[in-house]
Amino acid sequence: MNRLYRTFNVGESAPRFALNSLTLGVLLSSASPMAYAVQTELPATSVTTFEALGYQADQATVAGFESAPLLDTPAAITVFTDALIADQQARLLSDVLKNDASVGESYAPVGYYENFVVRGFSLNSASSYKINGRTITGEQNVGLENKQQVELLKGLAGLQSGVSEPGGVVNYVTKRAADVRSVTVSTDDRGSGYLATDVGGWFGSEQQFGLRVNLAHEDIHSYVQHANGQRDFASVAFDWNISPNALLQLDVEYQNKEQRSVPGYQLLGGTDLPHHASPKKLLAHQSGSKPVTIDSLNLNGNFEYRFSDTLKASLSASRSKVIIDDYSSFAWGCYGSDSCAGSAVPNYFSPEGNYDIYDFRSPDDTRRNDEIQAALSGQFDTGSLSHELTVGTSAFRRVVDQRELINEMIGSGNIDSEPEAFPRYTGAVNDSYRRLDSRQYSVFFNDRISFNDQWQTVLGGREVRLDERTFDDQGDTTRHTQRYEFLPQAALIYKPMQNLSLYTRYSKGLSLGGEAPWFASNAFEILAPSVSRQIEAGIKYDWQRMSVSATLFQIRQDYQYARPNDDASFTFVQQGEQKNMGLELAANGQATDRLHVFASVAAIRSRVTGSGTPEYEGHQTINVPTLRASLYGDYALPWIEGLALLGGVQYSGKKYANQQGAVEVGSYAIFNIGSRYSTRIDGYDTVFRLTIDNLFDKRYWRDVGEYMGDNYLFQGAPLTARLSASINF
Repeated sequence: MNRLYRTFNVGESAPRFALNSLTLGVLLSSASPMAYAVQTELPATSVTTFEALGYQADQATVAGFESAPLLDTPAAITVFTDALIADQQARLLSDVLKNDASVGESYAPVGYYENFVVRGFSLNSASSYKINGRTITGEQNVGLENKQQVELLKGLAGLQSGVSEPGGVVNYVTKRAADVRSVTVSTDDRGSGYLATDVGGWFGSEQQFGLRVNLAHEDIHSYVQHANGQRDFASVAFDWNISPNALLQLDVEYQNKEQRSVPGYQLLGGTDLPHHASPKKLLAHQSGSKPVTIDSLNLNGNFEYRFSDTLKASLSASRSKVIIDDYSSFAWGCYGSDSCAGSAVPNYFSPEGNYDIYDFRSPDDTRRNDEIQAALSGQFDTGSLSHELTVGTSAFRRVVDQRELINEMIGSGNIDSEPEAFPRYTGAVNDSYRRLDSRQYSVFFNDRISFNDQWQTVLGGREVRLDERTFDDQGDTTRHTQRYEFLPQAALIYKPMQNLSLYTRYSKGLSLGGEAPWFASNAFEILAPSVSRQIEAGIKYDWQRMSVSATLFQIRQDYQYARPNDDASFTFVQQGEQKNMGLELAANGQATDRLHVFASVAAIRSRVTGSGTPEYEGHQTINVPTLRASLYGDYALPWIEGLALLGGVQYSGKKYANQQGAVEVGSYAIFNIGSRYSTRIDGYDTVFRLTIDNLFDKRYWRDVGEYMGDNYLFQGAPLTARLSASINF
């Protein structure tokens, strides 16, 4: 542990965990007394647990400051349980979020960290991802082995998160201590290997201490040529019931992932889709390039003290740090082609399919988020009104340390052939410097007022003080933003029946400014924050063992983009407005005794106005289809005990692949099937799982978005089969 601490404070090379079967076996053996500890009654203050029936959850924390029933929460929330994650053998967040139709991918290349678009707005790596309610750096692929559930709040979260994107927030909830001891092994049709263990228990004279340990090692055999990799993961969760009124929870997780980043395609001549493109081909492959290495450490702690049945206080703190070493080669543009000579910034492949190959160097790219929050929650009455009030304060800091990027063109290639090997850049890397220092200080309140059994209102707000500086490589300040912003949230809830809820909500948000792409005239400039507003109305109905919902929303935000200039150059600006309107439908639960469904539909209209670039307006925005749908089912066969059939489909309508709305990729439907068989072998509970994704081996463009000014097109994965076995000891 001292090694980990030193690594992320003095910049040493992060430790590499060699997790193998021997390591896991030793851990299991050493932990067996703990795992077999006798379960006794816990003190009054105990670890929060989440009730879930299969894929259905009844509460979440992402929309407030503590766990609350979904039916009583005036927001659109999707909860993905550990059962769903296990059955789909999910390894990445994209494997989880595909189950919600409001979510799409937005620059999520194989081998790199992922980005997403929710309700037509991109999430932000600086503020859109949390673990146990505390913000983490999003430039990582968070391990799922120790996650109890993944929560998605769709829409503005200014009250809950302060500065955040209008699309939504993803919150990972970690597993808590439990008497468990299991091992999971897995492989796929390409020969990947996966080994994970989950060990936990309660110990101490009064069983007041709880521990949960998760370890995993993965050898990744990618469907893309030359893009194999590996991943090591380790986490520890500690729970201490200090007294009947005091609870301490600590979490630490570390992950190292190494895999070559896979560049996407670009439009041919800026106007045509590449033909006969293969998802298995690695463009711009150079044998001298290295896999991208991402080391991540997430620390999280929470102390809770209950003064009475109606009053409690909490103090939580977190640190999230990611170090990215990137020595890759990638395909971009066509400066080296004669047919592109007339363009000042040819941000596309040539009409003949030629592309430039760049030697990219960005070692020790460091992102760190630190956060602390104190809150006081109480219940009381004022006359006939009942209150559930939370007040608190928080402080958040994000720093980015980088070296000046090395981005050298070394040659050219063609999409139809393997590129030749070019001499690599031999110059020295630049010194590291502080790129961004962003600080937020907030006070907040949230009051749920009950007038009677039918009517409630939720009133809250957060006063944010943002103090943000950007720097150049000489250490000089290039921008200093000091801003105060009050972010209100107001909701009205009507419950004509105990299992039926109707609500309307207004929210205001503040988002960090985007960063200009490297080819813009103001390259790497980070713009000032922008304001967003949302109105939302929804209905939620719990019918027998099914939960159904419908949501209408409208979100407005300042538009940020690379504006084309008269001289064919680009300048990254904040100008105009993007307005997204949509309808979301969802159903989750047991349709019958044997059938569980997880379904959603999202229809979104996304438009830009006032941008100063008329060709970017009057049509659907880039990479946002007007319609998405997702369906997943679990059917327990009546004639074979323990056997269930799994399967579903993800549908996406057509979407534009450029800002002008001149190039469109087709709609697609991806079918997935699988099975789960639960049995006992030699007295041990054992579960076998088989999943086959993209059953018909569909070729499709899953992501045609824009990221940092780069318009890339990424193909979906081909047919992939996975087989796993989990044994509980």
